[in-house]
Amino acid sequence: MSTLVRPTNDRMIAGVCSGVGRRFGISPNVVRLIFVLSMLLPGPQILIYLAGWILIPNESRF
Repeated sequence: MSTLVRPTNDRMIAGVCSGVGRRFGISPNVVRLIFVLSMLLPGPQILIYLAGWILIPNESRF
């Protein structure tokens, strides 16, 4: 498993779902689909995504 970072090349919005997918070894598209489906349920999904955007570091380009 790799560390949790937001990749610079596989982003849709901020790279949070892509980073989570890479970290746990699953397709980023699966994580995106789960996130979109979770939006149908009540809860703080947007706040969690925003927190991930702020707290998960960018992947270094070097």
